[in-house]
Amino acid sequence: MSAIGLGIPTLRPEAALPPLATRRVSRKIMVGSVAVGGDAPVSVQSMTTTLTSDINATLQQIAELTASGCQIVRVAVPSQDDADALPIIARKSHIPVIADIHFQPKYVFAAIDAGCAAVRVNPGNIKKFDDRVGEIAKAAGDAGIPIRIGVNAGSLDARLLKKYGRVTPEALVESALWECSLFEEHGFRDIKISVKHNDPVVMIEAYRQLAAQCDYPLHLGVTEAGPAFQGTIKSAVAFGALLAEGIGDTLRVSLSAPPVEEVKVGNQILESLNLRERGLDIVSCPSCGRAQVDVHTLAEKVAAALEGFPAALRVAVMGCVVNGPGEAREADLGVASGNGKGQIFVKGEVIKTVPESQIVETLVDEAMRIAEERGLDVEGETGATVVAMAASD
Repeated sequence: MSAIGLGIPTLRPEAALPPLATRRVSRKIMVGSVAVGGDAPVSVQSMTTTLTSDINATLQQIAELTASGCQIVRVAVPSQDDADALPIIARKSHIPVIADIHFQPKYVFAAIDAGCAAVRVNPGNIKKFDDRVGEIAKAAGDAGIPIRIGVNAGSLDARLLKKYGRVTPEALVESALWECSLFEEHGFRDIKISVKHNDPVVMIEAYRQLAAQCDYPLHLGVTEAGPAFQGTIKSAVAFGALLAEGIGDTLRVSLSAPPVEEVKVGNQILESLNLRERGLDIVSCPSCGRAQVDVHTLAEKVAAALEGFPAALRVAVMGCVVNGPGEAREADLGVASGNGKGQIFVKGEVIKTVPESQIVETLVDEAMRIAEERGLDVEGETGATVVAMAASD
């Protein structure tokens, strides 16, 4: 197979680094306006936690997810009331909506008729799903809507559980590829696949095997990853391992936390791997006995004051003179603190020394000046928010 580029958005010249691996070759599909696979950048998804039938609440949460950087959103469709709400939600959402279908194949057709951007099906828990593949393939094909075949460890087909004795990477992959083959028999290949497991080791191996056996775009996920801290670690480890090998076209971080947090973690994972232009990057020391300032609190205040900054910006917050000045000089903007004062650096040059009480305000002022020098609009809502947060410190 020939290789293609990673599809990484253009970075600032000083931040550009070569990719960790050549991107796996996959076919490209369109989930509404978002390209998935091929040379398209890796996209971040999440799922609403509202009752889909509550249209206003669902649209409000989708708006919040969109503002946090979510590119594709999934909504659950367990009932007829939820299916009835899909046309309005799909029409009013500013990002593509995927209908998540379990148990009832009739809701697949309802989602297609409603104008959803894609449909996710779980073959392991939809009764007689294989018997309806032909109908689903025709309806989706006629509407130009892709299907995600989502295989989960918790709902694997009983036949495969009996064959393998437990949920193994091989069992997950066999289930996914079997379902793909049924769609292929009807000429339908507008497919995306996921093979999720709650154990990152099993999940990683399953995706590696799947990537070697097909060219469909892959949706990454560690299912039931856990509370925010544990789930973030599991997802970062699993996604990092696969993305560093060029495997993965779109992802969802599954957390027992508000869905906006899933999006923040997903975006941060991509930024950390240079698969997305880095936004606000706070570099802060872990603190130790040498620290002459409360680094944790200071870093949190700086991050809060600059949240939503409209440009890629690396800010160093250091607590002593050992690593502080050197690290601060490597950033766009930074502070090395000690003895109740802070040395402010911009592009490696000390521009001023200010009292500790003025560090956050000064960093915000310099950040705004940097944005203006780059020709960015900092007079709108984002800039107003930054200034207001700094003023309330």
